[in-house]
Amino acid sequence: MAEILVYVDHVDGAVRKPTLELLTLARRIGEPVAVALGNGAADTAATLAEHGAVKVLTADAPEFADYLVVPKVDALQAAHEAVSPAAVLVPSSAEGKEIAARLAVRIGSGIITDAVDLEAGDEGPVATQSAFAASFTTKSRVSKGTPVITVKPNSAPVEAAPAAGTVEALAVTFGALATGTKVTARTPRESTGRPELTEAAIVVSGGRGVNGAENFAVIEALADSLGAAVGASRAAVDAGWYPHSNQVGQTGKSVSPQLYIASGISGAIQHRAGMQTSKTIVAINKDAEAPIFDLVDYGVVGDLFDVVPQLTEEVKSRKG
Repeated sequence: MAEILVYVDHVDGAVRKPTLELLTLARRIGEPVAVALGNGAADTAATLAEHGAVKVLTADAPEFADYLVVPKVDALQAAHEAVSPAAVLVPSSAEGKEIAARLAVRIGSGIITDAVDLEAGDEGPVATQSAFAASFTTKSRVSKGTPVITVKPNSAPVEAAPAAGTVEALAVTFGALATGTKVTARTPRESTGRPELTEAAIVVSGGRGVNGAENFAVIEALADSLGAAVGASRAAVDAGWYPHSNQVGQTGKSVSPQLYIASGISGAIQHRAGMQTSKTIVAINKDAEAPIFDLVDYGVVGDLFDVVPQLTEEVKSRKG
């Protein structure tokens, strides 16, 4: 069976959920070979093997932490040359898409970004994408070279599938461009205790109808009761009610959770473009004619300040 390279997104050896989802997709089209780079790379092996990696290629060098992107591209290119895979899968983060694009140029291959599903095809992997603000679903494949595909978080379930997970050292030779852009400082992100927005299985978002920064406490309370991330519409962010890092939409972040709850959000195309691929969408809005209701699986016409607290209490009571 053909081997599929999977780029591992991890933090000091702790594998992030989108990588485990990639392993699920990789098993549909071949045998996953994981590529883990940087500090703690070897520590990822047990988790990766538990989720289907037949082999784990590891490399650690100061360049991976001290410089941006290019050293990781050098390493993936080395892995590609060593394995000759049928495809390369990368998480669809900002960094992941840059790595994938640079790799595709280097190896002379086509690239597909922001896939939401992947299946085996007679002429190579077939990727499903959402196009034109998720108004259309397309299926496509790369016709030249080794397909390089980035996949959105929450596009596949995390499934245990124990495999050998044999660890092998990856020999990497860094090119002249590897040290071109140096990281001079890092500031740790302040933890809210909530899941990262683009990776969360549940997202609760507030919009113009929240009517003030202080009222986002209502949105946060529901999110915390569900173990969810908090999102915001562009209107709420532009008004200064919530940080831009939490904006969902065409000019913010794209999310694809299992459950998306939109509170006080009208449903402008700018917002819909960032959340339409959510598996189940619930909207709460007092305007029965709001465009968001054309999109949802479940709609509640009512004042969010009446509905959301009741929903929060119901969730808490059922949790016991």
